[in-house]
Amino acid sequence: MTYITNPSLEKAFDYVQNTHQNIFLTGKAGTGKTTFLHRVKRECIKPLAVVAPTGIAAINAKGMTIHSLFQLPFGLHLPNQKKQISRFSKKKIQLIKNLDLLIIDEISMVRADVLDQIDKVLRRFKDYRQPFGGIQLLMIGDLHQLPPVVKNEDWRLLKRHYESPYFFDSNAWKKTNPITIQLTHIYRQSDDVFIKLLNKVRDNQLDKTVLDTLNSRYKANFSPKETEGYITLTALNRTAQAINNEKLRALPNKEHHFKAKITGEFPAHAFPTKEVLAFKVGAQVLFIKNDRSPEKRYFNGKIGRITAIGQDHIYIKCPNEEASIKVSPTEWKNVKYTLNEMTKEITEEEKGVFTQYPLKLAWAITIHKSQGLTFEKAIIDAQAAFAHGQVYVALSRCKSFEGIVLRSPINYGSVKTDGLVKNYSAEAEKNAPDKAHLFSAKKQYQQDLIEELFNFRDLRLTLNDLLKISLEYQPKFNAPLFPKVADWETQADTLLFSMAAKFAPKLRNYFKAPTLPVDNGVLMNRLQKGGQHFSDKIKESLAPALKNIPILADNQEVKNKAISVLDVLKKQTFIKAYCFKALAENGFDAQQYLKNKAIASINFEQAKQVKKTKSELHIPKEVPHPVLYKQLYYWRNAQAATLKRQTHEVISTMSMIDMTKKLPTNKATLLKVKGFGLVKFKVFGKLIMEVIDDYCYHHQLAANILAESPNPDIKTDAPTATAITPSNQQKPIL
Repeated sequence: MTYITNPSLEKAFDYVQNTHQNIFLTGKAGTGKTTFLHRVKRECIKPLAVVAPTGIAAINAKGMTIHSLFQLPFGLHLPNQKKQISRFSKKKIQLIKNLDLLIIDEISMVRADVLDQIDKVLRRFKDYRQPFGGIQLLMIGDLHQLPPVVKNEDWRLLKRHYESPYFFDSNAWKKTNPITIQLTHIYRQSDDVFIKLLNKVRDNQLDKTVLDTLNSRYKANFSPKETEGYITLTALNRTAQAINNEKLRALPNKEHHFKAKITGEFPAHAFPTKEVLAFKVGAQVLFIKNDRSPEKRYFNGKIGRITAIGQDHIYIKCPNEEASIKVSPTEWKNVKYTLNEMTKEITEEEKGVFTQYPLKLAWAITIHKSQGLTFEKAIIDAQAAFAHGQVYVALSRCKSFEGIVLRSPINYGSVKTDGLVKNYSAEAEKNAPDKAHLFSAKKQYQQDLIEELFNFRDLRLTLNDLLKISLEYQPKFNAPLFPKVADWETQADTLLFSMAAKFAPKLRNYFKAPTLPVDNGVLMNRLQKGGQHFSDKIKESLAPALKNIPILADNQEVKNKAISVLDVLKKQTFIKAYCFKALAENGFDAQQYLKNKAIASINFEQAKQVKKTKSELHIPKEVPHPVLYKQLYYWRNAQAATLKRQTHEVISTMSMIDMTKKLPTNKATLLKVKGFGLVKFKVFGKLIMEVIDDYCYHHQLAANILAESPNPDIKTDAPTATAITPSNQQKPIL
């Protein structure tokens, strides 16, 4: 697949891929912003998500809406307003925690308060100390096009907190020290005179010459031939609908209706075209999707006329083309970002599919919906234009100046450009990042990743959580947990934490060198040695010790909590060991480090799955009869499943261990088992004694070991058993 390339786009990609810099990528209409977005999605190694302010924009960008991903309620989000925060699922939280890059498309339409709300969500689940939780942001859009929609009554409230409703006045965005990269090369138009004219409109630099040139395209009562393929761009939706309905009714042919097929979740506000399309032979239609076939027969914005309607196809004849295009229904997918539990990668999960012909009536379309489209010929009805940038959007849809016809003349008041936008754009252009800034950003990014590798803060926090659980629920664990975890902490402190603390100032000293870290040979050599040291310590001591930390508890909630935290600790340690080993063997490279983290995460999860499927029951060391313990364990689980109870409600682990020691086959001995009383005896006593009696018989063992004198209040069923001899055998030995 080819992509548009030029120095500005390459610089932007370099910033996205090799720095942690927050970026506003902007540019005039037709400069390749959307193509760049898809390149980043395809090639960038960082875990990312794409969001947009509207459903249609999200579908076009193959992402999600802002409100859906971040679960934002609709309405205003005032900084001092105490709104109830939505409850996020565990999967959504993990997804956000794994994000490194957030792309927001059509950023010109995003209000400042919405961006600040995104900041709150990301801080909540990522790093609360940094704007947007420390995630890198890539904002894509043109502020000179469609602005955020703000009602007058809403702005009266917002203006107490924001200088403007635009995203660049977000409190959080201002704290990120963002850069702006302007794309200047226009691909949609090739006529320099037309391009200069569009720039004048975009920047609201209208004078008599510009207006006279524009109005030379005004044609009163213009009525093109149906075969010429003009589309009317109008500010109001009702005007566009009225034109399309009137034109369709005027055609003498039979009207055909095509209902979309919708599967799964696909909200109505995100439908890319009507759910029920009404067409006639002779109708003028617009393609609203690119042809993905090798032939590339049509593109988003191409106009044609219906020449025939079949059972499964519609035939479209486009101007200056000999053959008609055979069009079939196509699919739009509603995606949702999910975290792959195995690989921990962020993936796009298909939630729903909208299947319909990629067409809509095209005698007229709103300027708003034309954003991103390209037309050969257009009639522009901008008299009712009410929003900043609408006239510019309409004019810039056309490939050539000659393809434009104005339905009404343009005057000074027709072109609205927000002064704030103009000033912000001018300031950003003046402070465009240079090579020195890019070098500095790359250097900082490499330093941050190196420090991240040699920093054990997250591992330390997880260890603290495990220590807290082992102390708080100490009586509920059957095997002492706290001493084992405390011992591991002592080892980790000696072998990892204290060593890393000593290494940190040395690293910062190396970073003072004027070169990039990867070009500093002395530093690279030191990193490899450090990687070997930490890799060895984890492999030889810490990883084996982690495997020997037991989690034995009858309370399933406590057990699961401890297992979950211990599992995170094991994974963090595993990833560190993997990355240190790779560093020792191959040296440091930023992109490779990110890949190594991802590979280590995948390997850990895969190994865990294999272990889970192949794992044997964990039998405590103090159990004298492991086979009996196994029998009791599986019997208990079966009983719990049948009765729909927790396993410890049948027999606790402590009770099973004691049973393997006492081997109770009578009531008196069984009631002396730890944690086993009369209530459980009445329900399960007989069955348990049968299991143990059968085990003792087949293994020729004495039962009721260490049975004390029976309690006078308890009637015993049988005397203490002795070793089985041939004279008292009643069952054949297997």
